[in-house]
Amino acid sequence: MEPVLNAGVYAYACVPHGTALGHIPVVATMQEREGLTVIVTEAQALQLGLTVLFRCAWITLNVHSDLNAVGLTAAFAAALGDAGISCNVVAGAYHDHLFVPVESAAQALNALTNLQNQGAIG
Repeated sequence: MEPVLNAGVYAYACVPHGTALGHIPVVATMQEREGLTVIVTEAQALQLGLTVLFRCAWITLNVHSDLNAVGLTAAFAAALGDAGISCNVVAGAYHDHLFVPVESAAQALNALTNLQNQGAIG
């Protein structure tokens, strides 16, 4: 899996539909009925006056994951769940990105590394 903790603290926030995001460097977005969920650095969220819905650390799984693969998400979700860590997953075209509570970052990285060392996941 090759989990890597990205530097910084990130934040989930929601902006109204139609909000221009050209000036906001976002990590990810998701269109929902209630608005546009954005993941940005916490500093950016605070600077823009956004309500932070979730403070998180960002872990990237550097293994090239196939979008059709079966079992990877279940395996890391189980490992994190067993460790009592919540996780929000964003799948990119090439990698999975995990957003965990910022205070659980080291524990999450340890759980993922242990899972990898067990040989259960590439």
